[in-house]
Amino acid sequence: MYFPGKKMKALTFSYDDGVEQDRRLVELFNKNNLKCTFNLNSGLQSGASHWEYNGTAIRRMNVQGLKELYRGHEIAIHGLTHPRLEQQSTETILNEIVQDKINLERIFDCHIRGMAYPNGTYDDRVIKILKDLNIKYARTVECTEDFYIGQNLLELKPTCHHNSPKLMKLAEEFVNMKPTKPTIFYIWGHSYEFDVDNNWDMMERFCAFVSNRDDIYYGTNYQVLSVF
Repeated sequence: MYFPGKKMKALTFSYDDGVEQDRRLVELFNKNNLKCTFNLNSGLQSGASHWEYNGTAIRRMNVQGLKELYRGHEIAIHGLTHPRLEQQSTETILNEIVQDKINLERIFDCHIRGMAYPNGTYDDRVIKILKDLNIKYARTVECTEDFYIGQNLLELKPTCHHNSPKLMKLAEEFVNMKPTKPTIFYIWGHSYEFDVDNNWDMMERFCAFVSNRDDIYYGTNYQVLSVF
């Protein structure tokens, strides 16, 4: 078992909410030949959905032009209206997942296979519903700080958030390791956090450091996880 090109290492990203700062992030990923999965709430995907966080304006993008913006990357479910799914009725959970999937597949003319839990929360009932709906993976926010994927892809735990103080240490470890089984460096976050924390330069350095290496496969979440 290995990634395309018989590689044992893969790098992937996951970013939530479809906000304006994704434009700069997509440009950064494209510049470095990196792939990301963007998790969208189709019921909220409008510039009318906006808020402020620590003085930073955050606004979801309008649907027009998103297919072209995200071309080459993956689109995944993030809940129709971003609720805490485990607090909802079964009927509402189904609506949040199924309708988001239907809308996103129509907007992006693609087949949606995965999701990220809105608010990072879930329970066994939510997992069973996802399994019954044939959702292949669902990302949590519980970080492992390692590169090994657990058995249940519906409780997919990333390596770290991009704001982890261990990000560059983990990057150096990943670049230098020579694994004998498939390993994944999985980073998640929200692109507006780079404006809030004024640390786009950190992400630029990280992307430049990990990109364009012959022994790493660069893929979207589904491309990477489909190996398992």
